[in-house]
Amino acid sequence: MSRKISVSQYLPILRWGRDYDKVKLVDDSMAAVIVAIMLVPQALALALVAGLPAQAGLYASIFGLSIYALCGTSNTLSVGPVAVLSLMTAAALGKLGLSSSAELVAAALTLAFLSGVFLLLLGLMRLGFMANFLSHPVISAFITASAILIGLSQMQHLLGISSSGQNIVELLTSLAASMNEISWLTLGLGLGSIAIIIWCRTGLNSLLTKLGLGSRLVTSISRSGPVIVALLTGLLCYVFRLDQQGVQLLGDVPAGLPGLTVPDFSVDLIRNLFWSAILLSIIGFVESISVAQTLAAKRREQIDLDQELVGLGAANIGASFSGGFPVCGGFSRSVVNFDAGAATPAAGLLTAMLIAIVALFLTPLLYWLPKVALASIILVAVYPLLDFSALGKSWGYSKADFAAVSITLFLTLLVGVEIGIASGVLASILMHLYKTSQPHVAVIGRVPGTEHFRNEQRHDVETFDNILSIRIDESLYFANTRFLEELIFSLMAKKPKLEHVILMCTAVNAIDMSALQTLEKINQTLSEIGIKLHLSEVKGPIMDKLTKTTLFANLSGSNYLSHNQAVEDLKDHELPLSGL
Repeated sequence: MSRKISVSQYLPILRWGRDYDKVKLVDDSMAAVIVAIMLVPQALALALVAGLPAQAGLYASIFGLSIYALCGTSNTLSVGPVAVLSLMTAAALGKLGLSSSAELVAAALTLAFLSGVFLLLLGLMRLGFMANFLSHPVISAFITASAILIGLSQMQHLLGISSSGQNIVELLTSLAASMNEISWLTLGLGLGSIAIIIWCRTGLNSLLTKLGLGSRLVTSISRSGPVIVALLTGLLCYVFRLDQQGVQLLGDVPAGLPGLTVPDFSVDLIRNLFWSAILLSIIGFVESISVAQTLAAKRREQIDLDQELVGLGAANIGASFSGGFPVCGGFSRSVVNFDAGAATPAAGLLTAMLIAIVALFLTPLLYWLPKVALASIILVAVYPLLDFSALGKSWGYSKADFAAVSITLFLTLLVGVEIGIASGVLASILMHLYKTSQPHVAVIGRVPGTEHFRNEQRHDVETFDNILSIRIDESLYFANTRFLEELIFSLMAKKPKLEHVILMCTAVNAIDMSALQTLEKINQTLSEIGIKLHLSEVKGPIMDKLTKTTLFANLSGSNYLSHNQAVEDLKDHELPLSGL
């Protein structure tokens, strides 16, 4: 029995598949059609963003969706190529100095494999909580900067010129140097394509709704803008031979499904891609979890963070053996999948089947697809990712968060995506350490006529000459114990009649070994000068650990369940000092 439970834990399809029926099949099939219509041109375009052959986008979508459907826990997450990971893939491959397409593809397979293994190991070790290590403002800043870089990288296709670069300075410099070569015909096709896609999402959507069409049909048609653009521009290029007038075509896309591909496991390549794979994995996981949790909450469903790591890891490993590149859950596609009524992960499996049909039978039609159409699709897709509000909000709320957001945004733009996100992660950690190393500690007194204790600097409270009551508003660990020690001794010097120090621990959720040793030192120092150290309102899990330590064995004072009781027991018989 235990073995069966273990298998279903890692293959959720064994659970939801038991209750699968025709109603769910109809819902999943409708969603699959809509997502496939949206994903095919996106996948082709994102492969080009990653610096890979267009078919790699189809392969990554097919196997990313299929394997996630077996192992994932979200009913609506659509796994495949996404803009940010494609840009990070291009950055990781760009630093290798590879020239041939075959070498780039092999390196991309290795990158996907390393990313998948890292995610899989985190999932098996139940480390899904690591998604919390990246703050939302930092992620928002990174995605905004990445969207800008992706948009600039696509300007060459929109303008019909050549450019290159890994950061905003290189891209703008390269674009400026080629501005005299603009193909106005290509630009016209691009602007027209952008207008059609936007109109389909807005004007056409409203028009169809007014005509009384069903919401699913409206969603399906309004999201088909990229396909409409691909068909129209491809037809124009074929009929008028626009390639002979300077319009760049996608060209030959091999028909059929990929055979077994094996990543390059050379030590040098793995070493060069190792850190890129880790950063890419973290960003992919955080992006996937953000959308998966949001959509699951709307249906009152739950997802398993650890199993999501397993599912995404398996999807990336599968992509690495099938000619793809790194994948994760895409926000826009997942929302469309949700809105279209996907009932189970089988919607992703059906989407993969439809894309496989395109890869098998329809690739000859892709020859005439102009690159400017794909660039237009990407430009429209990344525009919603631009969000500069984090700068303003963080400036007004927390200067430390503003520093982390600014560092991430500007280093991503000026240096590159890998340095940008690595700096953002490091800045977040350092800011957290800085803030927790100087925790909020309040000297508290009793509100007259009550048993409530508040900060004496904010409220009119009563205090006593012989008691120093301190409320600690942070867990105690190695980075902040020296701050607490210095604060207690500095406050003690201001109360010449002091006999008791009471630490109110309602907000203390953890005490590490360094903090324990500091508390022991404080207890000993106070005891030597005739002052007793007391604790109040210590939480149960902390108490369980402290009772086994020498701190409790040698505590000069007492441990109180109630801070008010501590004050009542320890106060002298003089009148309280109000307002101090």
